[in-house]
Amino acid sequence: MAPRGRRLPRDGSLTARLTLSYFFLAVLYLAFMWVLYRVGLGFLPMVVIAGGLLLVQYYYSDRMVLAAMGAREVRPQDLPDVHAMVERLAAQVDLPKPRIALMRTDMPNAFATGRDPSHAVVCVTTGILNRLTDPELEAVLAHELTHVKNRDMTIITMASFFATVASFIVQWAFMFMPYGGMGGGGGRNRNNMGLVYLASILVWIISFFLIRAVSRYREYAADRGSAIITGAPSQLMSALQKISGVMGRIPTRDLRQVENMSALFIMPAVSRDSLLELFQTHPSLEHRLAALKRIEIEMNR
Repeated sequence: MAPRGRRLPRDGSLTARLTLSYFFLAVLYLAFMWVLYRVGLGFLPMVVIAGGLLLVQYYYSDRMVLAAMGAREVRPQDLPDVHAMVERLAAQVDLPKPRIALMRTDMPNAFATGRDPSHAVVCVTTGILNRLTDPELEAVLAHELTHVKNRDMTIITMASFFATVASFIVQWAFMFMPYGGMGGGGGRNRNNMGLVYLASILVWIISFFLIRAVSRYREYAADRGSAIITGAPSQLMSALQKISGVMGRIPTRDLRQVENMSALFIMPAVSRDSLLELFQTHPSLEHRLAALKRIEIEMNR
């Protein structure tokens, strides 16, 4: 059993970054709606579609993420050790116990999702359960609970689905083009659709870089939270090294299936030939280990 954890201090820098990210997401969403309104998409259908999708994203993001990952919730009797660890760690940082999900894959990884601490889910893979010791797994779970505590998984989940929203609206607009939608027919119609496509591409690009602007710092913050909660930074260091060593041997096909949600994982799941490897959502392993080592030295003074 890991040493009794300590209360997590407030991270003002992370709070500021998340607040700024929410602001930019709101501006981005409103700007995209304005473009759709200007090209002739009716105000009422625009509000219904945009508002409906936003509500679906917010209230059902955890289910959408689990479905996309092929994960399912598990009961305490299915994974008693994991449930017990999460319950004890959550109590240490005054969190409601999150639901637990299992993803059946040899890829060793874990992630947290959900709109707030009361609706959070912590997911582990069979690969990570088979490879980590109990103290290492506890450090990983403490990392994920720090994400929950900081409420930073919401911004990643929302931004990750932004491109999907833009794509859905474009497809919907195409359906109604033959009936005079999007501001008429002929050349004007084509120009309008070109503008919508341009706006959709900009939405995807801005969301892509917004995720990366927040994600790297949030990983450092979650690593630090794990070290504080468990009192054993070395266990997370060991876990990260094990996970990283195995990730390089996971088939490219398996990584491609989940790389769109890579920002949620404790270790990025990106195929070796993917362009996403050039724009990682996580700090390098070396930088994370160095930061944890500094924390360990400070804790032992």
